[in-house]
Amino acid sequence: MNNEKKYNLEQRTYEFARDCRFLVRSLHNTTSNIEDGKQLIRSSGSVGANYIEANEKLGDKDLKFRLKISRKEAKESEYWLKLLRDLNEDKTQKIEQLIAEASELRKILSAIINKLK
Repeated sequence: MNNEKKYNLEQRTYEFARDCRFLVRSLHNTTSNIEDGKQLIRSSGSVGANYIEANEKLGDKDLKFRLKISRKEAKESEYWLKLLRDLNEDKTQKIEQLIAEASELRKILSAIINKLK
């Protein structure tokens, strides 16, 4: 993950999901890493997938609904990342970067949702 901020949210959510996958691939093969990694892969991919769905909205209600799902998945991704961080001390720095990105994505999505009210 590079430090340059992306303003294309579709690209940014894609890179978040990709970087989570790179992280999971680099973890030790323990039962908890495997299971938590699977959950992280699902939730991190869902952030971008639901954002893309929101952009192809069927109406304002659908847009808001998809954005809320995307935000929820970003929050869930933070949860799995925190568990992985606490059990993989050798990856703390990389995981902290991903936690920060998940948090920023959640805040961006919240701001978009709040503007739709």
